[in-house]
Amino acid sequence: MDDQRDWRDYGTTPLPPVLGAALACFVEQGYHGTTIREVAARAGLSVPGIYHHYPSKHALLSGIAERAMADLFSRSRQALDQAGPGIEERFAALIRCLVLFHAHRSDQAFIAASEIRSLDGQARARHIAARDRQQLLLTEIVNDGVAAGIFTTPFPAEATRAVLTMCTSVAQWYRRDGGLPPEELADRYLVITRAALGG
Repeated sequence: MDDQRDWRDYGTTPLPPVLGAALACFVEQGYHGTTIREVAARAGLSVPGIYHHYPSKHALLSGIAERAMADLFSRSRQALDQAGPGIEERFAALIRCLVLFHAHRSDQAFIAASEIRSLDGQARARHIAARDRQQLLLTEIVNDGVAAGIFTTPFPAEATRAVLTMCTSVAQWYRRDGGLPPEELADRYLVITRAALGG
């Protein structure tokens, strides 16, 4: 994400055309069900043209996953920086950021999460490290909240995982034509996730 853009801004296309074409194919047919020829056709390129940019189908998947995690982390850091030092404010900012990302970037987030099993070697290790780095942001806030008596859950580790799962699962079901704007969804999830931590 461009660090000069507000973390709530989802007005621009996040992926270059080749990755955008691959993403559309992966969402429709799955990673293993998609061929490079299909990606090339959707991108308006030849198969050699695809290979000029990305050496394999795996490289396309890795590129999508890496961009998704980098975008989410950049937005999360910006949201937390703007929220200030208060635990409640930081929690609210991060939850809103997670929900908005998984609503606005649902296809990218869904593929990055569901196709992790298809990532090999270093790509898989990088993805897991990025996922853990993202999770640590919420873990630290929840632990600080429990220590300060703001959150009363007796199970902070499990509560944190439950909250993260709630937020990331938005990518699996949310549809922007369903009548519920992402911002309103984020408001509702803030209430739900806050209740999960006690208080």
